[in-house]
Amino acid sequence: METLKSPALSIDVAAIVATAHDYFEGWFDADQARMERALHPNLVKRRGGEELTVTTKERMLELTGRAEGKEDGADRTLEVEVHEVYGDIATATVRSAVYREYLHLVRTRDGWKIANALWQPT
Repeated sequence: METLKSPALSIDVAAIVATAHDYFEGWFDADQARMERALHPNLVKRRGGEELTVTTKERMLELTGRAEGKEDGADRTLEVEVHEVYGDIATATVRSAVYREYLHLVRTRDGWKIANALWQPT
């Protein structure tokens, strides 16, 4: 649900959606530059389930460079829902053919970055 109350907010929402696309499409295309642009240096990414696994930005860049996500990109459908933007933080859900991810983002001097991700395969 996007509630756009001001032009500045709509710019933020567009930037957050672009960050989510950099993250997913970077993964699908083995594009480390796009992945790096999307991630905060202190990223904590967890896979949901009984045991939470943790992935860092460095590990995501390594896996992206090894093209680990290439097969996942066969169906490129992405739905990004920005739930809330509050000052310099935001929350969004991304639905793809292969993943469901809940993202927390933070505004930095370099733009919106994903700080936390909780994901599960679809």
